[in-house]
Amino acid sequence: MPTAAMFVAGAYFLLPVFWLVVSSTKSAADLSSTFGLWFSDNQLGRNLDRTLSYGDGVYLRWLANSALYSIVGAAAATLLSAMAGYALAKFTFRGRNATFSTILAGVLVPPTALAVPLFLMLAGVGLTNSIWSVLLPSMISPFGVYLARVYAAASVPDELLEAGRIDGASDLRVFFTISLRLMAPALVTVFLFQFVAIWNNFLLPLIMLTSDRLYPVTLGLYTLNTQLTRDPGLKSIVVTGSLLSIIPLVLAFLALQRFWRNGLAAGSVKD
Repeated sequence: MPTAAMFVAGAYFLLPVFWLVVSSTKSAADLSSTFGLWFSDNQLGRNLDRTLSYGDGVYLRWLANSALYSIVGAAAATLLSAMAGYALAKFTFRGRNATFSTILAGVLVPPTALAVPLFLMLAGVGLTNSIWSVLLPSMISPFGVYLARVYAAASVPDELLEAGRIDGASDLRVFFTISLRLMAPALVTVFLFQFVAIWNNFLLPLIMLTSDRLYPVTLGLYTLNTQLTRDPGLKSIVVTGSLLSIIPLVLAFLALQRFWRNGLAAGSVKD
């Protein structure tokens, strides 16, 4: 029974992906006139060519923008989360618990509530309609700080840190040479979560950007979708572009899942 329930749940979640694959092989006319969950004439090659060449290759520019925002933003957020979480877990200072509680409260704040304040702040320093207007907010992850703090407290033994300090290593060197390695599984999780969140982000670029050359793929496809009433032929480009846009997410997960291990610190400290 549990296996059957999991199979049904898996099929339910994969059904939209299957529809997207099937629809990417159809022409714009076939999308409206054929059964949505089965193939007709294979037009995938033509659809790919139209998508990649549309607007002098603007779709490739959107993909590159999404890659830039996601990789740089997720990497910076992971490093900052690791440093903040490690400090909260391994150092005692006044206001530590209050600081952690404030960060934890930030997890509960929906991004939509922060969109307008962020716009006003960045507009005040002239950073709207630039890559920084998307990158800077993406570098902060309250959930990442929370996860890094919990994992650092559980997986980084104090004895190892003391041994490093006795050998003459500074706290910064101990962090980068010892603690980061032990926190790797949590940091991979933070990176993947933040990468997916930035890649799928729509509201922030919509508010911050006016130049279509800076659009991520989500906002770019949205602008094409709004033009369907004027040009129905764009429907196949939107569908094929949507399929292409999920491939980097799948590749990122497949490439990083081997680092998703627990117990890297096992055996490093003897009782």
